[in-house]
Amino acid sequence: PLATMPTVSVERSALFAHLGRTYTDEEFDELCFEFGVELDEITSEKEEATKSATVKLSKEQLASLSEEVIYKIDVPANRYDLLCIEGISRSLRVFLGDIDAPNFTILPASDEASSTMTVIQSSTSTVRPFVVCAILRDVTFDEARYQSFIELQDQLHRNLCRLRTLVAIGTHDLDSVKGPFTYDARAPADIKFVPLTHTDEGREFDGASLMECYETDAACKHLKPYVPIIKNSPLYPVVLDSEETVMSLPPIINGSKSRITLDTKNVFIECTATDLTKANIVLDTVVAMFSEYAANPFSVEPVTVNYVNESQEVVNSYVSPQMFTRKETATVKFVNSLIGINVEAEKMVELCSKIQLGPAQLLPGTTEDEGPILEVTVPPTRSDILHAVDIAEDIGIAFGYNNIERKVPQTCTVGGEQPLNQLSDLLREEIARAGYIEVLTHGLCSINDNFTALGKPITAAVSLSNPANIEYQVVRTTLLPGLLKTLQHNKSSSFTGGFKLFEISDVVLPDDKYVMTETIVGAKNARRACATYSGPTSGFEVIHGLVDRIMTLCEVAPEADYVASSGNAYKKVHCKEGWYYNIRELKDGDVRTYFPGRAAEVLLTSPSTGGKQVVIGTFGILHPDVLGNFDINYPTSALELELDFMF
Repeated sequence: PLATMPTVSVERSALFAHLGRTYTDEEFDELCFEFGVELDEITSEKEEATKSATVKLSKEQLASLSEEVIYKIDVPANRYDLLCIEGISRSLRVFLGDIDAPNFTILPASDEASSTMTVIQSSTSTVRPFVVCAILRDVTFDEARYQSFIELQDQLHRNLCRLRTLVAIGTHDLDSVKGPFTYDARAPADIKFVPLTHTDEGREFDGASLMECYETDAACKHLKPYVPIIKNSPLYPVVLDSEETVMSLPPIINGSKSRITLDTKNVFIECTATDLTKANIVLDTVVAMFSEYAANPFSVEPVTVNYVNESQEVVNSYVSPQMFTRKETATVKFVNSLIGINVEAEKMVELCSKIQLGPAQLLPGTTEDEGPILEVTVPPTRSDILHAVDIAEDIGIAFGYNNIERKVPQTCTVGGEQPLNQLSDLLREEIARAGYIEVLTHGLCSINDNFTALGKPITAAVSLSNPANIEYQVVRTTLLPGLLKTLQHNKSSSFTGGFKLFEISDVVLPDDKYVMTETIVGAKNARRACATYSGPTSGFEVIHGLVDRIMTLCEVAPEADYVASSGNAYKKVHCKEGWYYNIRELKDGDVRTYFPGRAAEVLLTSPSTGGKQVVIGTFGILHPDVLGNFDINYPTSALELELDFMF
């Protein structure tokens, strides 16, 4: 659900009132397409209830539901400014040219006490280390605005906040509490307050009992998914005012005392987080959307956040919200080529105003061939603008996708599979016909599984700087551990008939030919085919037969047959001219993975190897120590071949 496009439900009449225009459903659908969003569904509260398979209502209940038309609009997952009716209507009005994009103003703090948040760093650092805040003054709420305010927070919690694990939003009636405020983390038993939501209204809870209650109370089931975020923590984060009144227990619930009502005039917003960057984006979004209802529209008062140590000394400090505007650039030539249009540079500057990327200006290019550079102004609501491609995409929307002229491509090419992928697909089919089951294993593994457990010395490999656990330390350099771990996890199954497994996939190898740069990473992918046969009848000859079958399918002849048929070898033995292979026993120093005397390597001679004999793989009976390391109880034979040289 986190990866899907968010859907915003808005009443048609309310949306048209915000727009100052009316449309037919077809006209609005076309407008959405032009703007780059999608009108997914046209419905109503009553229609939704009628279609629902899970909610059964009586005729009286259905009759009481509204028939007001609701538009369900799908918006891009990174357009957080479109998650409420205020953001959608404002963006559409700017797009239509009805209004200019707003300029946001950070006013001086009118009350120093209310504009200070003190963070107890020693305790909060263990749970949710960051907090950012803002104050909206003289806001006017009505029922529709209040509901939109709540729904925006819910949308942000589901999307950018990752179900409150990254950021949790708390909004409070500033006049009901007293600054300065404190963000601390305390033992659950020491946190006592009346929560905003509970069936037993007015009852006081401590932190531990409230968590247990929310896990079991059906009336509060919407809060149950958030309980595990902090339940097992020895300290719970808590926001308090100067009188020790609990304003919120993030990321779970706010306190009842600071609840927002339709009569609220001054709103205190706090966002606690594990990610400061996302916290700032969330706060800027909420402020940008609802500051339009302030007496001084699009204005906000800042809050100074001070981090103090155990001696109450300030060790870090910043002011929020940021509400930053920034400059990004893209060459006019790049934008035109990417979209497939030919717009004059001056016209492109005008288009930026339709997509809230103005004011824009033209800068001279560094070279004559580069041409003029378009510099745009990115507002605080557009955190999705990260690259010149994002600018080009929005210019395309402003220009109008329907206005892009259809042209026959100047290049004439025929698409097709890459030869390596085509070979891999054909081999998968044939190896499966030989009785082997294909598996797909993880590309990351532990150092022990990749090297030590296979009896190999630890050598260079692409490693993770901060692996999530010991199983994800390096990118695999061999496919064999994945197959052996598959056998290990299926050892409860019957091995009487033997288990035949195979995988054709990539490994990643260090590549010393290149120096690390921004584009050359010092590593390369290599396509491998790996197979194992485990069971009472597993033997060297079975896996040897699979090697011969793979080489035959690749039209590579055994060296002896090729030499014996010299002259017209490739015609007589059905192989490609100049392609042949040989089998050679592994030397004693290379037998760590395999049983001594029961292991071989495959040597290929072909045009792809420059006519030289190159080792492209090994096969044999696995050493008992290797089987013991992976807890496999039956004899197992294995092969691993490189496919990059096979075409």
